[in-house]
Amino acid sequence: MSEVMEKIKQAKVEYKSEVKPTWCPGCGDYGVLAAFIRALGELKIPTHKLSIVSGIGCSSRFPHFVRGYNLHTVHGRALPVALGVKIANPELEVFVVGGDGDGFAIGGGHIPHVARRNPDMVYIILDNAIYGLTKGQVSPTSTLTMMTTTTPYGALEPPLNPVMLLLAYGATFVARGFSSNTKQLTQLIVEATKHKGFAAVHVISPCPTFNMEITFDFVRERVVEIPPEHDPTNKIKAFELASAQDKIYTGIFYREERPTFEETLDKIVAKFDGNIDESVKKERISKLFEQFA
Repeated sequence: MSEVMEKIKQAKVEYKSEVKPTWCPGCGDYGVLAAFIRALGELKIPTHKLSIVSGIGCSSRFPHFVRGYNLHTVHGRALPVALGVKIANPELEVFVVGGDGDGFAIGGGHIPHVARRNPDMVYIILDNAIYGLTKGQVSPTSTLTMMTTTTPYGALEPPLNPVMLLLAYGATFVARGFSSNTKQLTQLIVEATKHKGFAAVHVISPCPTFNMEITFDFVRERVVEIPPEHDPTNKIKAFELASAQDKIYTGIFYREERPTFEETLDKIVAKFDGNIDESVKKERISKLFEQFA
């Protein structure tokens, strides 16, 4: 057995849970899970320091399949929950996993505020351009020509561009991968995790059950790796690559270094000297108990 295969095998033993994935046969999410497990093996993150938070959707079943202190939360609220986890225990490696509907429809209002706060965590978006768990409704990234159970004659709204939105919102690390290219995706997750700040990895993960338009073949014909000469500190160029119509670029679009939310919070907390009279503390606590009793 090759050294690479031995590492993959060991990573599965270390990080894969006893719960078997329940995705449809051929789902792109299997590739994302494989890449994530391999990335964890490469990063050697102890399971007691690993936390995966998800919302609702096919991709949000992710936390069940990986060992760690994980949370399967409510629709669209994975990011604020994950931020709470990170604030409560900054030592944890926090990953947020969700889909295009969970992230850019009901949860779309959370992304810009988490991005500007810049907490040190990774957001992996599994984009299948459809609502799969609820059996095939139009999503924020569905094309205008896509016929679904809610758009039998085609969609009314043009699709959102997740990478362009993440760049505009101020995410300090923005990348895109393709679920079939697990080798590249593994390295993108590794780089995102090593980045200090809010790192977002948009993954095109086709749904073979309900999305007959954005198929694996459709993506393979258009996917191109970002040229090696691209400067990831150039946001204007990152926008140009993200806005390409004839190609789907994968790789790291943008990264920048700026203070994390935790670092900023620590500086603010340090300004408080902690000198509150004990009687004042007791009075405040008593009032709180009275209010919520």
